[in-house]
Amino acid sequence: MRSSLTRRELLAAGSGLAAAAALPALSGCSSLASADSDPDTLVVHTQLGTTAPGSPTYLAAVDRFREENPGVKVKNLVNGDDLAQVYETSRLARKEADVVMVNLYDKTLAWTDVGATVDVKPYLDDWGLRGRVLPAALADWTDDEGRVRAFPYFATNWPVAYNRALLDRAGVAGIPTTGDQLIAAARKLRAKGIAPVTVGGNDWTGQKLLAQIIQTFLSQEEARHVYSTGDFSGRGARRGIEYFTHLRDAGVFADKAQGLTSDSMTTQFNTEEAAVQSAMSSALAKVPENVARHTEVGGWPLADGAVHDGPTVIRAYTLIGFWISPNGVRKIEQVEKFLRFMYREDVVARFVTESGRDMALRTDAVSTGFPLVGAAQRLGSEVSQVLLPDVYVPPAAAQPLITATSTSFTRGTSPARVRAALESAYRSV
Repeated sequence: MRSSLTRRELLAAGSGLAAAAALPALSGCSSLASADSDPDTLVVHTQLGTTAPGSPTYLAAVDRFREENPGVKVKNLVNGDDLAQVYETSRLARKEADVVMVNLYDKTLAWTDVGATVDVKPYLDDWGLRGRVLPAALADWTDDEGRVRAFPYFATNWPVAYNRALLDRAGVAGIPTTGDQLIAAARKLRAKGIAPVTVGGNDWTGQKLLAQIIQTFLSQEEARHVYSTGDFSGRGARRGIEYFTHLRDAGVFADKAQGLTSDSMTTQFNTEEAAVQSAMSSALAKVPENVARHTEVGGWPLADGAVHDGPTVIRAYTLIGFWISPNGVRKIEQVEKFLRFMYREDVVARFVTESGRDMALRTDAVSTGFPLVGAAQRLGSEVSQVLLPDVYVPPAAAQPLITATSTSFTRGTSPARVRAALESAYRSV
């Protein structure tokens, strides 16, 4: 039986009944009272403001905006991974923030479609900001209906970091570029008590690496089909899963990788307990200087018969965008001032030089203070690019895929069981 009110209708209308039901779950949470009735107060819901990379730069930029625009007050509401859920609840109460800074993934994929946020394409054009956006970024943020979900801002470069000193200590002659070389390197590293590839097999970092390895035998068009539909039955997808399990059972990944998280992965690499990690640029920016000095970046090693010309990396432009809410439309003049400011070259350059962020906007700034980020930006034809699956995975399958990832990283799980786990994540779609 169909519910009388769908999630689409609730988010679009901000049903008072649904909001009342949700209130107890957020008792004591200031985010629910996020919308400010003051027309001169711009409320920004963001993941920047605590320890997230780029937070100090963002807060400094907001202070600068306040100085230049004394008539506009800015109120920041900060959440971490729960931002999307908190925003949706506040939207149901019609108390959502005016601008939301979050990535395009899982729940947020549906926001524009269900009316929880608005199509920003008219504003992007009217404010003359389209030319600031990299074409690839604009494409990533545009949905199938031609709507631009948000103003693109942060991008990410996701190469593989290799601790050259640990590889040398284990007698590994060079950076592995093939699966056989990676397996041989893993054996030598283990013999020296060094974990080979550390990965958060129990969270999103493992899910991304698994997807990257599966794409070894997939073109980008084929990868889009696989991650949009959950159909891993094709020859390329099956070969990719087999390649992954071959590497896993050969000891390439750190012990008990299925239980590790992004935090434990970062700790293992940064403390030199592990020699290799697949790391997005924000993580590369936090590698300690003494480790970064002897770290090189490259791609994920390929198997024989791979469809790519070189080891693979992930590049994406959907890490953070500025979404405009229905409440934000009522304060569109303040929103325009804020976004014009955040799109200014001097502001964008600060995120690059001070925080080592990759941007979805045009900029001549270089991450000189973050050598690994800069090295990743300079990777050229020696690596091949694969898809970040986030934009293609249906929201209902996103979290089940994390569970399937942990199963996949459990040694001894057969390729058939890995495939079954991945496909089962799509059953509720």
